[in-house]
Amino acid sequence: MIELDTISKLGTQLNRPECVLATANGRLYTADWRGGIGVIEPDGSQWYLLAKQDDLELKPNGICLMPDGSVLVTHLGAEDGGVYRITEDGQTTPFCLEVEGIPLPPTNYVHLDAQGRVWITVSTRTTPRSDAYRPNIADGFVVLVDQGKARIVADNLGYTNECVVHPDGKRLYVNETFARKLVSFDIEENGNLSNKTTVAEFGLGTYPDGLTFDTEGGIWITSIVSNRVIRIAPDGEQTMMIEDCDPEHLSWVEDAFQAHTMGRPHLDNAKSKYLKNISSLAFGGDDLRTAYLGCLLDESIYQFESPYAGHPPTHWNFAGPQRLSTEQTEANS
Repeated sequence: MIELDTISKLGTQLNRPECVLATANGRLYTADWRGGIGVIEPDGSQWYLLAKQDDLELKPNGICLMPDGSVLVTHLGAEDGGVYRITEDGQTTPFCLEVEGIPLPPTNYVHLDAQGRVWITVSTRTTPRSDAYRPNIADGFVVLVDQGKARIVADNLGYTNECVVHPDGKRLYVNETFARKLVSFDIEENGNLSNKTTVAEFGLGTYPDGLTFDTEGGIWITSIVSNRVIRIAPDGEQTMMIEDCDPEHLSWVEDAFQAHTMGRPHLDNAKSKYLKNISSLAFGGDDLRTAYLGCLLDESIYQFESPYAGHPPTHWNFAGPQRLSTEQTEANS
């Protein structure tokens, strides 16, 4: 188990850095509630790439780097959603705002696979979203955007969160946060999904959110509320790598979850020693053994040394967006 005193903070004045990505050039990217992304350079300096669209109050949750230097951002609005593209100069255009003629609800995550296809998750159709923090609601779905066309490829999921294509390119893994399980689908040649399989089920206090892979076939899961990082070995064995939670607080949340009364207050309060509601994990560093944790309630992200090397993500060798103007502000200015 990784001790809390070996985990350090990175970055300052970040705004809800829910999603974190790393690239081979040493850069880190975080979703930023100001309306775009935050960039942490290898020397520790920071800047933002924010959306330039006056009529859009973008609330980024998931982010995805693209080969041309642009970034896809999911919009987790109070009532509306969708995915937008932000170019290096801040110009912002819709990437996917509806599917099958229906506007996307508040949208959770976006992922680019090695074939250039984009996978999008919507956690729930329920309004308000907090009414879906229930084990008996399964109205989340997965959208595939392939060659400019969007369609739903998986439906009736228990609060769909991060989704990532396996390194072999043959399976899509998806976290169902309030169904408390990790599932996989076979990806057919045309992108359709089939053969839904439960990879792992999680017990009391674990609400799976983030998802990534290591080079030895392990799957890493981050849990909101309980600040847990769990590694699932190829044989299915689960190992608790990190845990930072107050037992009484976790019991309070768990009681509400079981009683179907869980709501925003159960997610918006961090009762822990150090970590403030971790939500995602990315491997980086020269050897992909430095792990970075995104979170919901801190102004920094976290880093620790991992005993396993991460598998390089699709965007690993992307240069990422370049800073083009002084309008992309310094974090500490």
